[in-house]
Amino acid sequence: MLEDVKVPVRLKLSALWAALMFCYVYGDYFGLYRPGQLQGMLQGDGPIGPTSQGTLVAVSILMAIPSLMVFLPIVLPPTFNRWTNIVLALLYAVIVGLTMPGSWAFYLFFSAVEIGLSLLIVWYAWSWPRVK
Repeated sequence: MLEDVKVPVRLKLSALWAALMFCYVYGDYFGLYRPGQLQGMLQGDGPIGPTSQGTLVAVSILMAIPSLMVFLPIVLPPTFNRWTNIVLALLYAVIVGLTMPGSWAFYLFFSAVEIGLSLLIVWYAWSWPRVK
């Protein structure tokens, strides 16, 4: 019989955010292989419009938040931690959902996985055990 160690909610949340970040990165990376994508980038087409310092800062903030959420569930106080995970995971699920229409199949696949991971974050944060 193998030992089954109970994994704390904080570690589950951290691992889910890490998995979510891998999907974001791989989805964006694979997107570079679409015909014309690199040419568009060279012409100044950015992820949310024409490339500028402002749009790149906005995208950087958008990606820095889930990156930080790999660490923050480990250190934030429980109540704030719970609500931060719920709100941010729902927000990012909505953002991903809004980017899905008209996307290539690989992106739809990653988007479905990302929304699933986001909903798991919400579930684990929502069902965080209470002190007895």
